[in-house]
Amino acid sequence: MAGGKLTPRQKMINLMYLVFIAMLAMNMSKEVLSAFGLMNERFEGSNLSAINMNEQMLAGLDSKAHEDTHFTEAASKAHKVEAASKKFYDFIGTLKGEVLKGVETEKGTGKLPYEAMDKGDNIDNSWFKGEGYSARGNEIIANIEKYKAEIKAAVGNDSKYVSILKEINDKFNVNDVKNKEGLKVKFLEYHFDKFPSIASLAKLSAWQNDVKKTEADIYSSLLGKAAVAAASMNNFQAIVVLEKNAYFEGEAIKGKVVLGKYDANTKPIGFVGPGKIENGQAVIAMSAGSVGEHPLGGSFTFLEDGKSISIPFKGSYVVVPRPNTANISADKMNVVYRGLPNPMTISFAGIPDNAVTASAAGLSSAGGRGKYNLNPGSGTEVVVNVTGKMADGKSVSDKKVFRIKGIPAPQAAIGGQPGSQKGAKARLQSSQITAVLPDFLYDLKFQVTQFVLKVPGQASIVVNGDRVNAQCAAALARATKGDQITISDVKTKIIGDGAGIQTKTAAPAIFEIQ
Repeated sequence: MAGGKLTPRQKMINLMYLVFIAMLAMNMSKEVLSAFGLMNERFEGSNLSAINMNEQMLAGLDSKAHEDTHFTEAASKAHKVEAASKKFYDFIGTLKGEVLKGVETEKGTGKLPYEAMDKGDNIDNSWFKGEGYSARGNEIIANIEKYKAEIKAAVGNDSKYVSILKEINDKFNVNDVKNKEGLKVKFLEYHFDKFPSIASLAKLSAWQNDVKKTEADIYSSLLGKAAVAAASMNNFQAIVVLEKNAYFEGEAIKGKVVLGKYDANTKPIGFVGPGKIENGQAVIAMSAGSVGEHPLGGSFTFLEDGKSISIPFKGSYVVVPRPNTANISADKMNVVYRGLPNPMTISFAGIPDNAVTASAAGLSSAGGRGKYNLNPGSGTEVVVNVTGKMADGKSVSDKKVFRIKGIPAPQAAIGGQPGSQKGAKARLQSSQITAVLPDFLYDLKFQVTQFVLKVPGQASIVVNGDRVNAQCAAALARATKGDQITISDVKTKIIGDGAGIQTKTAAPAIFEIQ
């Protein structure tokens, strides 16, 4: 903006404008940055869906090519498009990695800190040099041009791809762009220079989205609705018949693929099975049974040449437990507490609870489906081993390591209030000394058995029990306003659940005389 054949005055104006833009960028609202972040999330989610959809379309083309030679050329073109698209899509991924260099995700959520991504130094210092591109910038332009050329070469000169190629050229036109002042600036400079990093990230995700859309458009054209209809067999459908309808990872899959014919003119005179006949086919309607594998069978009866012909069918289905909770775990927080009955739910997906066994030092059944209590003893870790027996008789196993921690030290409390507080002497004298454990997973109850009361300028007094004694009252009588009375070396014991566990000395409490 400040180069070329501009007058000195115009150069100065443009320079001031750049400074103003920089100041605006520095003060870009958090809402705008967050909006870019949400936009990037939408693009990335859409990209994942597009990848899956394109893979299915490509698989469909391959399938058609094996059935009909008319689709052989279409499948060949599709794979060339897929290779060019993947190469450019992955290259854009490396550019996104450059944008995110040095950016740390938020702990716990794993999300990017959108509101802090208001600078674009990574790109500015890497893609640009002076008033032009750096070596990296030129490499980006070269990859864009190569992608467009490879797509054009893959589809050829067929007229039905003209609109798609035009859309690619429009979206990835790397020619100089006119800015608001009517001055031409480089393509990458116009879209990325001095932009917040989150905005650049969203733009690159949009590029990836454009690549996947183009890929999908070409696949759709190659498939062609008319060609698909012409290659189909109207009354036949390929049916996969497996021995059962649910499998575990690594388990052998056995079955067969058959051609099934159904139409309204082929009507059985009888049907036995879990369903009813509709338009020449049996529509199954039943409720799933208990967890495990169940048989499924019946028969059709047709009339042929005046004779009844029975055609039996046999299969099976597997019922797995209905999910009602999400399996969420924090890898750094796998902790159990020594001396306490830590509750656990243990299960294996797809395996009934009566076929699951668990073992660990201190582990016992708590009643109910998959419910256990783990009461660890000595050591710093405990391993829970789980074994499940599948319907085919094979066993699977897994294990998880938990850290063993002791119960943390409680906090001394005066009149039920921990930490520091202020009040009259009479209030301290009448208050009970207790101990609490805020924000702990278990509701433990502590009884104070001993504490030390210290008045400034006087000897410490050891008290057995949980209330101020006569010696303490005499010391408090000599205390003056502003003196801070310390309750320390508080000894406790747990009553009720957890009784017998050795507790740590409670943190002290402070009482300032008013």
